[in-house]
Amino acid sequence: MRIRRLTLSFVIALLVAASLSAQNVVVQWNAIASTTIITNAKEASVTSGVWLAYVHLAVFDAVNAIDHRFQPYLFTANPPAGANQDAAAISAAHWVLVTYFPSQQPTLDPQFAASIAAISDTAANISAGTTVGENAAKALITARANDGLLANVSYTPPVGPGFWLPTPPAFGAPLTPWLGQMVPFTMSGAAQFFPDEGPDALDSQQWIDDYSQVMTLGALNSTVRTPQQTEIGLFWTEHTGQQYARAFRNLATQKGLGTSDTARLMAMLWAGYADAGIGCWNAKYTFSFWRPVTAIQAGGGNPALTGDPNWLPLASTPSHPEYPSAHGCVTGAVSTILAGYFGTPNLTFSVDSKVTGNTHTFTSTNDLMQEVEAARIYAGFHYHHSVVLGRVLGLKVGHQLMQQHFGRVQQSIPSHK
Repeated sequence: MRIRRLTLSFVIALLVAASLSAQNVVVQWNAIASTTIITNAKEASVTSGVWLAYVHLAVFDAVNAIDHRFQPYLFTANPPAGANQDAAAISAAHWVLVTYFPSQQPTLDPQFAASIAAISDTAANISAGTTVGENAAKALITARANDGLLANVSYTPPVGPGFWLPTPPAFGAPLTPWLGQMVPFTMSGAAQFFPDEGPDALDSQQWIDDYSQVMTLGALNSTVRTPQQTEIGLFWTEHTGQQYARAFRNLATQKGLGTSDTARLMAMLWAGYADAGIGCWNAKYTFSFWRPVTAIQAGGGNPALTGDPNWLPLASTPSHPEYPSAHGCVTGAVSTILAGYFGTPNLTFSVDSKVTGNTHTFTSTNDLMQEVEAARIYAGFHYHHSVVLGRVLGLKVGHQLMQQHFGRVQQSIPSHK
């Protein structure tokens, strides 16, 4: 019996190693990073993108320092011939994660060891790649020192109609105001793409229209919202970073991207996600606009409107100011980057939700953006004007990123293989 147990253990170890070796290591370490940052450290939906950007920018630079296919983000090197790209990617991701989440090192170290052990290459090539990855991570960490991460930024909203108040059921404190003051990754400053216009004036027809729309479509017990619209509203209430991380991994796998192209795609997506969040938070905490649940219970600040002191949204409202929509910002960036990376908005892209248990498949990035815009109204979180201006902010982030960063060193037709 003991011999059988040893044999079974040996077989399981071989199967684990074979499974790891068959995986794209950038995809593999995105999953590890998501677990580290979101599942274990409980970082919030938009702010989680900052740490994921740290990870994937270091991974990109590490991989790119070996093949030099693209413009580096921060770091470049001339490692020995044969330096292993997978080892570089694994080492960079691991180093960033243990630096920012040292309490999780006892879990991360064995994952690092297993990933490295699954690489089929010479010890010298693996060692050279590991050194490149470590150095790329150190360069990123040094460059981001004092970037405003978790800074003590105070926030006191103005008082009166139109201004943000804590929302039910938790009536929590304003979430992560430091994000709006952080040094961005690809923008010149947090306010580079500050919205050209603010929230609707409370005496405007646009305000009356948007207020009335979310009051009817976004109510917990709406009689106007269809079952399909209800599902869409709830579908997108999962933790955004977690939900998109799965979708990005699935897309890279579906497209058969190798280490180098996946590293570039993930760096672009997460840098864009993070910067759209930074720009969005900068605007949110500048305008301090009230959420639908606050506005509707108070009567909308306009005598032409009817309030409802018992009104509640379909889902619990996130604890930060309303304008512009965060999901509009990050999805505007993500959809723009996906279309730019693959050279067309006509991209089949699937997203699943742990809230509803469903998967939504889109045939264009425009369809993705339109559904997210509608979802924030169905959930009772946002006004139409807010999701539109959020999308515009994210689109600007994505366009600039595509134009100024991560470009190919030599012009060639993208193979994405």
